Amino acid sequence: MTDAAHPNEQAYVLAWLDTLSRDFRYALRCLRRDLGFATFAILIVGLGIGACCTIFSVVNTLLIRPLPFRDPASLVWVSNHEVDGKNGLSVATVQVNHFLDFRVHNQSLSDVAAYFAFYGVGDSKLTGRGQPERLTGVPVSENFFPLLGVQPQLGRLFNADECKWNGPKAVLLSNGLWKRRFASDPSIVGRPLTLDDAPVTVVGVLPASFDFGTIFAPGSRIDLYFPFPLSEETNRWGNTLALVGRLNPGATIQSAQAEATVLGRQIERQHPERNDFEPKLALLSAHVSGRLRPALFVLACAVGVVMLIVCANLSNLLLARSATRQKEIAIRAALGAGKSRLIRQMLTESLVLSLLGAILGLLLAFTGTRLLAHLDAVSIPLLANVHLDATALGFTLLIAIFTGVVFGLFPAFQVPDIALHEVLKDSTRGSSRGRGHAWVRSSLVVSEIALACVLLVGAGLLIRSFLRVLEVDLGFRPERAAALRIDANSSYSTPAQRNAYYSEALRRVRDVPGIEAAGLSDALPLGRNRSWGIGAKGQVYTRGNYPEGFVRIVSGGYFQAMGIPLRAGRDFTERDSADATKVIIINETLARALWPGQNPIGQIINADRPERTVVGVVGDVRHLALEQKSGSEFYLPILQTDDYASVDLVVRTSLSTPQLAPRIREALKPLDPDLPTTNIRTLQQLVDKAASSRRFVVLLLGGFAFFALVLASLGIYAVISYSVNQRTQEIGIRVALGASAQALQASILFQTLTLAAVGMLIGVACSWALARTLSGLLFGVTSTDPATFAAMLFILTAVAALAGYLPARRASRIDPMAALRIS
Repeated sequence: MTDAAHPNEQAYVLAWLDTLSRDFRYALRCLRRDLGFATFAILIVGLGIGACCTIFSVVNTLLIRPLPFRDPASLVWVSNHEVDGKNGLSVATVQVNHFLDFRVHNQSLSDVAAYFAFYGVGDSKLTGRGQPERLTGVPVSENFFPLLGVQPQLGRLFNADECKWNGPKAVLLSNGLWKRRFASDPSIVGRPLTLDDAPVTVVGVLPASFDFGTIFAPGSRIDLYFPFPLSEETNRWGNTLALVGRLNPGATIQSAQAEATVLGRQIERQHPERNDFEPKLALLSAHVSGRLRPALFVLACAVGVVMLIVCANLSNLLLARSATRQKEIAIRAALGAGKSRLIRQMLTESLVLSLLGAILGLLLAFTGTRLLAHLDAVSIPLLANVHLDATALGFTLLIAIFTGVVFGLFPAFQVPDIALHEVLKDSTRGSSRGRGHAWVRSSLVVSEIALACVLLVGAGLLIRSFLRVLEVDLGFRPERAAALRIDANSSYSTPAQRNAYYSEALRRVRDVPGIEAAGLSDALPLGRNRSWGIGAKGQVYTRGNYPEGFVRIVSGGYFQAMGIPLRAGRDFTERDSADATKVIIINETLARALWPGQNPIGQIINADRPERTVVGVVGDVRHLALEQKSGSEFYLPILQTDDYASVDLVVRTSLSTPQLAPRIREALKPLDPDLPTTNIRTLQQLVDKAASSRRFVVLLLGGFAFFALVLASLGIYAVISYSVNQRTQEIGIRVALGASAQALQASILFQTLTLAAVGMLIGVACSWALARTLSGLLFGVTSTDPATFAAMLFILTAVAALAGYLPARRASRIDPMAALRIS
């Protein structure tokens, strides 16, 4: 019996495939016959699916796909204190000896590694091979790469001797630097490079799959990796290390945190001479992309709304098209095609449209993901890894099938179940049944407007937030200001020689025509930050409540070059030398905190080892983020301390960057012939990078809202235009009876605005409820911002009026005699 059933099953499958093949060929013939409709529909579906696939690829990379490390689910981030973005690196990082004790005594983590968090952009100067160049290097512990499961593409990792204080100088190259600077030369391993005027041996090249910047320092390019010595010398530097650990099998993040809390308190009690240690653990994946989860959720919802609008729009188009095909459908029914057969044919056509649109969408998504992956200036982790993969392709196929079914359902189930003679005796302008389905088409348009309303409100709120961010008082003026690393080379080996170098460098740069002011700083705003304890002389502070402030090492002229206002007192001068009275300049926030209601000028302050006299007060500067206020800040003269790792020259100039670089190079050539000037940065670039993640979300959501607005306007136009076509005879009669063109236009515009009003009423209610989910992404505006809602209503009303005006004007020009002759 089984053998007999087998041929029948095979025959059924073959018959089903044959029917499907005929339906597919017939669908292609129909679409080729109506090429304009097919092209428009494929374009809309392609744009929608392209946007959907692109955003899915971003979400997949940042939130779904595992990090590119061995067993990434067990990796944890260990910070010191709760990281809230309001403190500098000094609060979040860990002292060397704390790290060593924590690694030895912790039982929940199989290993803990570290990297030096205070590395700077362009810290290393490469000379001797081509043009001098500033490179960015990250010092790491010996076990950093083994813990992550990263093996070199060439050579080896660091050994124990190289990780000792004053051990052999070694470096690992990033894959990007190896290709760009050394043309993928495999013989580079084992050869010395001249970095900061000293020979350093290349011991290996890391694989292309490892990109430190995209995970740990978004928007930064990391070129080199150095061994970091875990010694008493580096322990005296204070909190400097960022930690990464790996959970033991069976351990959870909760159990590891419980143990870390107890262990941290125990280490603090045993070593009161060290800095605070309050380890806070989080999964590395959550640390890397967790802060972007709300924004990605909003983008995913937005692209889902766009797809719903696409489906509603195409359903409307297919309904209008099916009204013109009723005779064809009735004839097929009369020839024996059942209703299920006709529905299947209609769904096949919609699926073919959707799949063709998906092909276009994939091409657009491929282009979109490539563009996103090359946005180097955007501070979003893992963005460089965004690409189309098998998961994205599968998602695209599912979306295409879902879209085809959804926008094909309404037209498919409107297949008329009427006799042939009832269709043939009807008007050639379309059956009365088609007019009876006007409410369906109107409902679809209302839903499009409501959905577009939600997107416009969301985009409007984020755009207003973004504009508010750009309007904040930064505390400095980024326009016409630029910065360049000019660290003293090894020939300036003593503090006195370095001070002489920097003083002479400033003198020479200030003499360059076009440069209005120049100064030096060890840290620029919106970059790395370190904080020190700072207190007023004579005040007693309890443990844990000692004031802290962000420290900057600067020269005279820095405040003028940056555009930071001097509120009281004076700037640093050449007289503030190493042998002079130790002085300090503080910001307004610190002045209020230490001496509320008093004049801070002349007060004595304890910042570093010597007591310092306050000689000036400057305005607050937003050093951490554009959205965060400055906090306490103080400035030390560069001539009175050597506690800095890098020095940036800041200039205020009327010159463009291409003009500025060669003039500075020429001015400083007698002091440092190998000074690189290719890494000159404008301060506006720093501001743009700080706002890049917010700009990224705003641009994408704004694009989706614009696309939704266009689709909604097309939907309104299609419905009103179709209504005018159906009412041609009626309009002709009304004109013949004396109706004016203005009255006809007003009637049709009233119909248009009624649909828009219903959609906006629903959309406002939905937007009011859903806008609260954006609260965490807003700055300076509320989720119920009246201006945003008013702007949305105005835009939708204007677009609806324009979309309705065109068919209304056409209706007012109908010739009554021509309309009455239509059968």
